Amino acid sequence: MKVGILTGGGDCPGLNAVIRAAVRTIANQGSQTLGLLEGWRGAIEGNAVELTPAETDDIIARGGTILGSSRTNPYKNEADVDRLKESWARLGLDALIAIGGDDTLGVASKLYHDHGLNTVGVPKTIDNDLSATDVTFGFDTSINIVMEAVDRLRTTAESHRRVMVIETMGRHAGWIALFSAVCTAADYVLVPEIDADIDEMCQLLTNRRKQGKPYGIVVVSEGAKLGEEHGYVTKDGDIDDFGHVKLGGIGDLIADIIEKRTQIETRCVTLGHLQRGGPPSAYDRVLGTRLGVHAGRLAMSQRFGRMVALRGTRIVDVDLAEAVGTMRQLEPEFLDEANEFFRA
Repeated sequence: MKVGILTGGGDCPGLNAVIRAAVRTIANQGSQTLGLLEGWRGAIEGNAVELTPAETDDIIARGGTILGSSRTNPYKNEADVDRLKESWARLGLDALIAIGGDDTLGVASKLYHDHGLNTVGVPKTIDNDLSATDVTFGFDTSINIVMEAVDRLRTTAESHRRVMVIETMGRHAGWIALFSAVCTAADYVLVPEIDADIDEMCQLLTNRRKQGKPYGIVVVSEGAKLGEEHGYVTKDGDIDDFGHVKLGGIGDLIADIIEKRTQIETRCVTLGHLQRGGPPSAYDRVLGTRLGVHAGRLAMSQRFGRMVALRGTRIVDVDLAEAVGTMRQLEPEFLDEANEFFRA
C-alpha cells in the first residue's frame, strides 16, 4: 500500500510524534508513506515527499510539523475537490491519514463518504475541544507553557502592585484558560462556557487588595464573551477558508475595564502562538506516538472512515463522521471545583 499523511490547521506540539509513529507502523508492514505538504493544499496540488523511518526517527522532539500546514479548504471551491482526486490518483495513494482539528477531519470525512477516498483521522487541537476523544495532544504542552509564563509574570505583577491579564487560546472552550488559572493560583478566569461577570471579577480583585494581596492575576480565553449581545472580540474581522473569524483582543479590553473600575494599574499579555510553539511535553510525545501507531494500523487493516481517539487510557477508533461537528466544552465539575477560588 501507499499511504499519504497530512497535517492541517494550526500547528501543534506532538504532530511530528504522530507522523513518526505512523510512518514506522506503515513501514513495518512493508508499505510506503508519502507526506503531503501544507495540509489540504498539498493534497490538491499533489505536492508530496516520501517519508521513511530513518528520516523521521528523531523528529519526535521537534515542535510544529515537518510537513507544513495550511487552512486550505478543498470544499470552498468544487474544482479543488476534483484536483485533489486527480492528485490522489497521480500519486497512487491507497489511503490518507489526516491529522487535524474539526475542519481538517470534516474534509477527510466528506472525502470518504461522498467521494470514496480512503481516509483515517487523527484528532489535533491544543484547545482540547474535540468531543470524540478525552484529551488531544498538544494540550498538555500548552498549559505548561501558560503556567511558566504566568509564574514569570507574577513577579512583575507583585513588584509593581498590578493586575496582570493573560489572554490564552480557546475559541469555543476554556480548557486552556481554566486549567492554567487553577495551576497558577490565578484570582479569576473568564471562559467561553459562561458569560463574563465583570462586576464579580472587579469586586473580587478589589476585595483581595483590601485583604492584603498587592497584585492580581486574571486569565481570559480568547473566546470569552461579555454577554451574548457583545459576541466575540476580534482583531480585524478576517475570515479563513472554513468561515472562522480571527479572535483576539479581549485581554486588552478586560484589562482596560479592570483599571477603570478598580483604579488598580492593569496590564495585558497575549501569549498567542507561544502556546503552541516549541517542543512537546513528554505526555504529548507519548500520546502522539500512540495515536500515530493506531492510525497506521487502521490504514494497514483498511478500516477507513475512522478516527483514533483516547478513551481513559486506551486508544480506540470511532466513526469519523460522528467525531466531527460537536465541540467538547468544559465539563460542569471542572467549573464547579474551580469556582471555590474565583468567587468574590
